[in-house]
Amino acid sequence: MKRPRLVTRRAAGLAAKRIPMPRKKTLKPKRVRASQSEITQVVLPNDANPLGNILGGTVMHLVDIAGAIAAHRHSDSHVVTAAVDHMDFRSPIQVGEIIILKASVNRVFHTSMEVGVKVFREEVFTRELKHTSSAYLTYVALDASGKPKAVPRVIPETADQKRRYREAGRRRRWRLEQRGPHSVPVR
Repeated sequence: MKRPRLVTRRAAGLAAKRIPMPRKKTLKPKRVRASQSEITQVVLPNDANPLGNILGGTVMHLVDIAGAIAAHRHSDSHVVTAAVDHMDFRSPIQVGEIIILKASVNRVFHTSMEVGVKVFREEVFTRELKHTSSAYLTYVALDASGKPKAVPRVIPETADQKRRYREAGRRRRWRLEQRGPHSVPVR
């Protein structure tokens, strides 16, 4: 059976029809404060080691959660932890004290973002805060099918946010230098 011949608009003497090309969706940048997260909880005996201090692994778990919440809020999507650059423990947090974790997006690259998390302890009777730990984590935003997706730029506003933005760029260069040739790229 013979197929019918298709005639183009031009061949038929008609003006070419303009078909608008879909535009690349521009993501609206977000301010750092729009995605900041804070977790506060009391340290209980089941969170502690035999010395009565919170377990380092428990702190790391809470750091990952606080960071993921900030990354999720910024990207409006699910996120996965791609890297933890550094974690230090400056002083212990004891049973009965309050642990406070503050997280914010320091910088966005393409599908990944660096989040800084600071950990504090609050002394129960004086409410004095002491900085106990810090960490930098990299998260990758995922679309509904589980593939990396673009993330909106972050807008640093304060001097401290601008400093963290600059430093995040340096840390990213260092991370890329440290990666082996067979690692999965983080964009």
